[in-house]
Amino acid sequence: MCPNCTMLGCIFQYLYTSFLRFLLKWVLRQLTGKCELQRICMGYKPGAKRTARAEYSLESSKSKVLKASVNAEEDTVEDYVEKIMKEKNIKEQKDPTFKKNLNSLLCQISGYNNLYRSVEQLRKEVFDCEKEEHEKMLLKLWDLLMPSTKLESRITKQWGDIGFQGDDPKTDFRGMGMLGLTNLVFFSENYTEAARQVLSHANHPKLGYSYAIVGINLTEMAYSLLKSGALKLHFYNSVEDRAQMKHFHLLYCYLAYEFNKFWILEEPESIMEFNLYREKFHEKVKKLLLDPDVTLILKGDSKN
Repeated sequence: MCPNCTMLGCIFQYLYTSFLRFLLKWVLRQLTGKCELQRICMGYKPGAKRTARAEYSLESSKSKVLKASVNAEEDTVEDYVEKIMKEKNIKEQKDPTFKKNLNSLLCQISGYNNLYRSVEQLRKEVFDCEKEEHEKMLLKLWDLLMPSTKLESRITKQWGDIGFQGDDPKTDFRGMGMLGLTNLVFFSENYTEAARQVLSHANHPKLGYSYAIVGINLTEMAYSLLKSGALKLHFYNSVEDRAQMKHFHLLYCYLAYEFNKFWILEEPESIMEFNLYREKFHEKVKKLLLDPDVTLILKGDSKN
């Protein structure tokens, strides 16, 4: 693209966002008698297309109330709905479905932001072998994946059988903290047969990889996608209300299962090529997430 075209595009974008968009909104309001949020609710069925457009409308608004609503806490959503309806002079009698739709939209939008904060908090929680609940979760992972093999001791080379690097797995959780362990346990507990199948493939003599280490690496991938906002369309399509921590864990389950399939199909020469194929898989997932109808859900038996 030529520099002049790029400059013209930037100028148009500036004019649109700073002036033309608001003029167009005003004209449409005069013609239809409805604000932009009402038109979005009426023009789109529930899902990512509607929620994403509503989010852009709220974030682009000159109103402080509308801007702040995208970060509403769970117990303040209804208050923001009332404030928005008052500011936009929307009468419930004239548009009886709008209040319910707006509440649902704010739950999805603010829910994503709140989910990120919860995930970040768990990621920052350091695995501590002095905490009983941490130790129980780690031992639970072993029992779920290796039900017929008893762990000889807490610190042992056996941990390598499920893909940890050293005799004590605690050192492997440094990057993702308790988030990495929680994801591994969630997958093993809710998709037990699938997790054991993936572990079996990970222990293949030629195409094998370190199951737990790769799992923690995929946790980092899921975390980075969440942080960047790339998972919004997925969650807006797959979760009707507000996304919870379990929905993030379910996304991880999809990544863990699909990466295993991807790795086997690609047939890397050795584990030394992991970073290359991880990036290829990452790019594949990012492309899928651009589809406005995307839902990355692992099919099959699940307790969720």
